[in-house]
Amino acid sequence: MGTSMRLQKLESFGHAPSLLSAVLRELPKQMWLYKPSPDRWSVHEIILHLADSETIGYMICRRFIAEPESPMLKFDGVRWAETLGYFHQSTREALELVRQLRHMTYQLLLTLPEPVWKRAVQHPTKGLLTLGQWIEIEELHIPHHLDQMKQNFEKWLETNPLRDVPTTYRRPRSSTRKLNSPDRSTGKPVTSRTEKQPHRFWIETS
Repeated sequence: MGTSMRLQKLESFGHAPSLLSAVLRELPKQMWLYKPSPDRWSVHEIILHLADSETIGYMICRRFIAEPESPMLKFDGVRWAETLGYFHQSTREALELVRQLRHMTYQLLLTLPEPVWKRAVQHPTKGLLTLGQWIEIEELHIPHHLDQMKQNFEKWLETNPLRDVPTTYRRPRSSTRKLNSPDRSTGKPVTSRTEKQPHRFWIETS
């Protein structure tokens, strides 16, 4: 992988938590615990998995640099999800952990001289894996799980159409005027005709 391509991968790697936040803003929170099937993760579980995975990745990255050719840390994501009680853990804290650790790893990677990218650790199935090869794999991890979240949402919509999803609204400024307060243009109290105007709302389905 050339320097130009690696920089593109690094930028994608560093930007991934922002993509995660953007996708989550589009997903109603009432579906975050929805599981399409017993063997599939919910959005909530995916978020906790990403936090655990990012913690392991934070350590692996530093091992490439400080302890090349050492064994790579093993991480069984499925087993961790089954045994660590993800349901009872905070997604807010997990997302903050993902954001901070990814940012620290990204900032470290930007400072590395060219020879360090060829350092390798011993992968349990792939043999020696270089830092450059590892970043190619890690860059795809969060986007892969974003696709899973979107698939969960599409599946959830089959039984929960959008019309049933609560919407948020903002009340127009003019509708919050106090009764009998003076009109700014005339200085006279607002007439009863104006007071009885029905409120209008801007509906947002995002």
